[in-house]
Amino acid sequence: MLLSKVLGVIVIARNGDRSSFYQDPHTYAASNTETTALGEVESHRLGALLRSTYFDSSSSSYIEGIRSDLVDNNEVKVRVKAGVEGSVVFDSAIALLQGLFPPNPKNKIILANETTVVAPLGGYQYVPVETVEPGNDRSLESWTNCAAFEKHIKDFYASDAFKKKAKDAESFFKGVKDYVFGRPTTLENAWNIYDFINTQLTHNRTYAHRLPPTFIEQARHFANFHEDGVFGDDDINGVGNIAGRTILHTILTSLERIAFNGDPLQFMLIETTYQPFISFFHQTGITKEHPEFKGIPEYASSIAIELRRGSPPDIRDFLRIKFKNGTNAHFQDVHVFGHHADIPLTEFIYRAENAAITSNKQWKDICNSKFNIAEVVTGGSSAQAMFSGAFAFVALMGLYTVSKLIKRSRQRAREARVRLEGEENITVPVAEKTRLV
Repeated sequence: MLLSKVLGVIVIARNGDRSSFYQDPHTYAASNTETTALGEVESHRLGALLRSTYFDSSSSSYIEGIRSDLVDNNEVKVRVKAGVEGSVVFDSAIALLQGLFPPNPKNKIILANETTVVAPLGGYQYVPVETVEPGNDRSLESWTNCAAFEKHIKDFYASDAFKKKAKDAESFFKGVKDYVFGRPTTLENAWNIYDFINTQLTHNRTYAHRLPPTFIEQARHFANFHEDGVFGDDDINGVGNIAGRTILHTILTSLERIAFNGDPLQFMLIETTYQPFISFFHQTGITKEHPEFKGIPEYASSIAIELRRGSPPDIRDFLRIKFKNGTNAHFQDVHVFGHHADIPLTEFIYRAENAAITSNKQWKDICNSKFNIAEVVTGGSSAQAMFSGAFAFVALMGLYTVSKLIKRSRQRAREARVRLEGEENITVPVAEKTRLV
């Protein structure tokens, strides 16, 4: 497939560097954090690399027919995670887009009086960004407030592999206590230990001079084990892969749009955090060929999923998947589902579509249908569950009585008002989440 041409690309990008960040090791509820100038530079460089790879007509991976001087908002779509980690992911997306579509003096307009007006900052290009809030769309943050996922974490902590790794980590956690300032030094808290050390090592010169050699490497090793066990699963449909299962739906629908000749979409950017990377690598079998990818990708890492049209005699559509870990100079090819070359689009869809979570309702069913939420969160007994059930029944009866009273009151009000002849057709406009930046 070396002679194949690129029809379109989906890029999954991790946010750039940020300040320290805490995640609850049992629920993954998280604190706020802030982006840094370093993080913006990392994301901007990624955007510039993507531009030279896919928007430069001299590149072998140039997207055929895409407009490269000025952004065409019909050809480009951007979705940005807007859940935990605050504005960091959004800031990273904007920095990436600044590198992908730099200011261009062609971004101008000529008015009726023949005055030429160039956009601010020498022709800055404003790209619409769709923010994805977990309150109404779980596709980019599916692991929080999910009872089944919390049970998965609990089971992982109780596993023999986790207990063995915890024993291996005892000497490290004993030695690192003086460098984490009261933070729990346990394997359950490994991600927070690593994130704190890594942040201080990057931004605090005094701390960097004091930290003993190998501590950051050991912290990352145990954090990689921890996050891989939490966000990875041997079963493509496993709840441990929930971060990848929800993002799969966006990937599959975008591929179908790019493949359809009547749809103008050619470039899709999904700006998110590290969790979907781990799940996606497990789901597609990439970790079997690349065990070094088990764990946390670096800041500004990215996966590029290229849709390519084969050359004669095989003119089917294929996928070529590439990964760039952090600020490494180049993408490297990675192969999915046991292939050692590009995979046919139809096969990829066939093997992945049943694992995709396609709606908030399906997410809710997977997260909560098989588990008692109170027991998962609090570890309650069956007696507690029975009490909860009785309480819920009484509450529901109360709500039913109140609803009947409200319905009767509303009926009387409707009967008392003046009605116009004909049917009442009310169209409620749906607010679009896209905002210009």
